[in-house]
Amino acid sequence: MIALLLAAAVVPATEQAAIFTAAGFKRHGAAWKTGNCDGMESDSYSPGEIDTYRDLNGDGRPEAIVIEGGAICYGNTGMYFWLVSKQANETWKPITDELAMPEFLRTKGVGGWPDIYMGGPGFCRSVVRWNGKADVHNRRVSEGRPCRPLR
Repeated sequence: MIALLLAAAVVPATEQAAIFTAAGFKRHGAAWKTGNCDGMESDSYSPGEIDTYRDLNGDGRPEAIVIEGGAICYGNTGMYFWLVSKQANETWKPITDELAMPEFLRTKGVGGWPDIYMGGPGFCRSVVRWNGKADVHNRRVSEGRPCRPLR
């Protein structure tokens, strides 16, 4: 499996609040949180951060990946991600979210969106593809090869 390498970019301060808000986060002091881990924060918890900020689908506008982590609330995967996209009207729109470690692939769906390998524990993981309305299951892979989950 060949993944797209995503170089971290500096997120303009003027965009940060809009990105977190579109992903469903709320400010708690200096941190952004979803509330998914309320009461379960431990040493493993990490509040929201913008992990990726760049144009993923080639439309000339940025997308952002926001992550929140914590083994107690997100299990063995340890993180949840939200993908949001800047629209032509300058607002941010949620595209997808999942309990996974996203890896963007060279294969693409509708509108130039890269397929997303949903990384995490286990060997046979899902790859989703944008169909123009939502990310939907496309295939399962393990170490770059097709697979079937064990039952």
